Amino acid sequence: MKYESQKVAMYYFAGALALFVAQVLFGVLMGTVVVVPNFLSELLPFNIMRMVHTNALIVWLLMGFFGCAYYLIPEEAERELHSTKLAIIQFWLFLFGAAAAVVGYLFRIHEGREFLEQPLWIKLAIVVVALMFLYNVSMTVLKGRKTAITSVLLLGLWGIAVFFLFSLYNPSNLVLDKMFWWWVVHLWVEGVWELVMASVLAFLMIKMTGVDREVVEKWLYLIIALTLFTGILGTGHHYYWIGTPGYWQWIGSVFSALEVFPFFAMVIFTFYMVWKGGRTHPNKAALLWSLGCSAFAFFGAGVWGFMHTLAPINYYTHGTQVTAAHGHLAFYGAYVMLNIAMFTYAMPNILKREPYNQVLNMWGFWITSGGVAFMTFALTFAGVVQTHLQRVMGMNFMEVQEQLGLFYWLRLGAGVAVLVGVILIVWSLAVPGSRQKAASQAGLAAAE
Repeated sequence: MKYESQKVAMYYFAGALALFVAQVLFGVLMGTVVVVPNFLSELLPFNIMRMVHTNALIVWLLMGFFGCAYYLIPEEAERELHSTKLAIIQFWLFLFGAAAAVVGYLFRIHEGREFLEQPLWIKLAIVVVALMFLYNVSMTVLKGRKTAITSVLLLGLWGIAVFFLFSLYNPSNLVLDKMFWWWVVHLWVEGVWELVMASVLAFLMIKMTGVDREVVEKWLYLIIALTLFTGILGTGHHYYWIGTPGYWQWIGSVFSALEVFPFFAMVIFTFYMVWKGGRTHPNKAALLWSLGCSAFAFFGAGVWGFMHTLAPINYYTHGTQVTAAHGHLAFYGAYVMLNIAMFTYAMPNILKREPYNQVLNMWGFWITSGGVAFMTFALTFAGVVQTHLQRVMGMNFMEVQEQLGLFYWLRLGAGVAVLVGVILIVWSLAVPGSRQKAASQAGLAAAE
């Protein structure tokens, strides 16, 4: 860590990790309800659990992005953050808004739009928080050194804020509602979030591999060009069956099929940079998470997305467990692993410690990643069976669900493994290892 204001990122890292545990815990509870339907049925209905699960995911990922930016930008801009006080105020406002939304869900206070259930006042509060953040980081960059990494990162962060504004528009026409709903949901996760992902990975590659900045930045420009070219019109794969003109089936099929390429480019980029740098960085865990991020994102967002993105296939698979398999693996690979890679790299630097508990952290990587991969395969097979029985054979929904019980038990087991892995990851990041404790005790003894 070079700048004192980078410490503010710790607020966001800590908040994100706490919400990460909560998100996965609610996922396990949901998996339990699916196989034991009366579990918590009166106290905490399934639809409320789902709201908390998905919204906790979005909030902790965004909180992680904010923390990544507050750590990364001072080093890239070569100056202190514009205002650390503003960053701290922003954190508490954001955390309060998230907590208020969850309490509202528990008391059935919500808007009802999937992923955008927040009441209007919370949406407006999120806009205020986003403006505080964008002002802070933009002023820091404008007064400091300009790099390709900060430029791409700011483009992604501003894009997140701009496209969120469409959540405030809720037309009565259902087709228009879904069209603009996807302008938030799709253009976030398959558009501007990918710019954040690419810029943070580029920063980590420069720091951990020692590869020349010019080489990294050329790769970064290639990746964001592919992302924007494919991701914007790739929105069309959500327009197939919502009442829009038929030409969207061609546009969506072609451009969403091409969305595989930016993720493949990220795999080549990260593995090539690590190979070129000689893998000599002491923080092996952060390096592992960075490589895992690009690889899992390629399979989750790229390969599993391609499996059911073409209109003639999507006609049968749309809304089945195939979609759930893709969503879980894509979110985990592209954004969960990205945040953890940055946390694993930055937290020891902020706390002035050597990378500690690395073995425990890497165990967390393999257990969590293995759990998510197993869950993805279970849901994929469930989706194939569901598609055939329900969409081809014509069996009704509940009859088909009875045939998927085994897959849902397998998903629950995988979810428990993920929860165990997440606890190991959080423990490894939050609690000093034995070497650190010994060093601290030695330091105190020397001082006495």
